[in-house]
Amino acid sequence: MIIAERKPIGRILQMIAPFKKVAVIGCRGCVAICSAGGDREVETVAAALRLARKREGRPLETVEDTFVRQCDPEYLTPLEELRKEVEAVVSLACGVGVNLAADLYPDLKIYPGVDTSFYGANPSLGQWEEKCRGCGDCIIDFTGGLCPIARCAKNLLNGPCGGSQGGRCEIRPEVACVWHQIYERLKARGEVEKLTQIWPAKNWIPAGHGGPRERVRPDLQFNNNSKK
Repeated sequence: MIIAERKPIGRILQMIAPFKKVAVIGCRGCVAICSAGGDREVETVAAALRLARKREGRPLETVEDTFVRQCDPEYLTPLEELRKEVEAVVSLACGVGVNLAADLYPDLKIYPGVDTSFYGANPSLGQWEEKCRGCGDCIIDFTGGLCPIARCAKNLLNGPCGGSQGGRCEIRPEVACVWHQIYERLKARGEVEKLTQIWPAKNWIPAGHGGPRERVRPDLQFNNNSKK
């Protein structure tokens, strides 16, 4: 799923500074699952914006709603009427939803309320880990189902670097070396010969650095000692 994190309230306030009435719209898709843009977050953001503006002496009126999804046109149809009622919209959907709404309703002032981070899995409560870079040319059939593009700090496609030690990443020792994991998995399957194949160069631009990105919400965890 797409992982996102709410923008600072101060940043959102800057976006909506000229307006007196705005809508805060959430999404029950990915951003709800990672606790960035669901019903609860809509209520929290709207309340924080109203309180901040009240302190400034410039009261803000908010309309709150959460759509099933914001990445499908059929679920964005309520914006047709909503845009007549408010001056602007703060969307807590991922960047895909904001872009689609902007395409469908070009006269609507719509602003992002979250930062879209990465494609990840939810291995434990309050923790999300990057598993896919969305490179468009998946090769994990050769690597035991593990993606070296997203999970290797150097995006290597020809095995581990010389700096990995004891099965740990050179860049981030707390993270396992994915190429060590790939080798061990293929060895257990009797498929190590897959690593002898020559792969053509991939046509992709790295989408990050420093290894798998991660978002951790300690307030959603039972404890803060999640196993890496």
